[in-house]
Formats: sequence, structure tokens, C-alpha cells
Amino acid sequence: MPVAEAYFPLLLFVLISVVFAFIAVALPSMLGPRRNNNQKLEPYESGMIPFADARRRFPVKYYLIAMLFILFDIEVIFLYPWAGTLLPLRDTFGAGVALIPIGIFLLILIIGLVYEWSKGALDWE
Repeated sequence: MPVAEAYFPLLLFVLISVVFAFIAVALPSMLGPRRNNNQKLEPYESGMIPFADARRRFPVKYYLIAMLFILFDIEVIFLYPWAGTLLPLRDTFGAGVALIPIGIFLLILIIGLVYEWSKGALDWE
């Protein structure tokens, strides 16, 4: 079976998904009503009258913690596929060979965590 024929269902799936996503985003904006007024620009405060502007600056600390969370969360997500393939790798190469790449990955992760800790990024003040 040629490569093009093997990947045709995947290409068709991606194409249909992109077309459907485009239609789902574009169609309501083209067909929906356009009624702009000042009330739509105000933040919703559970029926209460807003007493201050909702668009204010947040401390950079919140963004730093959010970015660190996303970084470590994505790195932990990379551990799940490795854990799923560990058993077949163990049977083929042995447990030690299967642990070397993830050991290097975790070492880099721990070095990054120690660096952030030493710079005070994890201290909430």
C-alpha cells in the first residue's frame, strides 16, 4: 500500500475537521444579529452595579506562577506516553535502557525546578 493511500483517511479527517471548525466559527458571525450597545461593554457583576473598572493590572507574580504551572504540567504530560511504552521497552531492551531517556528528562526537569527555586520564583511574597 503506498504511503499516500495509507494516510488518506487521516488527511480527510483533518480536512473535514478544519472545514467544520471554520463553519462553526464563521457562520454565527455572518448570520447572527449585530446589536452593539454600551451595556455589552460593561463587565457582568451578578446584577450589581460595578463600582470600579474590571480591566486592571495584575501583578506579574500571577503570570509567572501560571507559566510555571503550564510548563511543569506539559512536562508531566510527557511522562504518560513514556509510562505506557515502558513495559514493551522493558521486554525488548531491558529496564535500564528504557529508564535512561526518562532519567535525563527528569534530571533536566529537576535542574529547572531547582533554578526557579534558587531565583525565588516559587516564593510568594
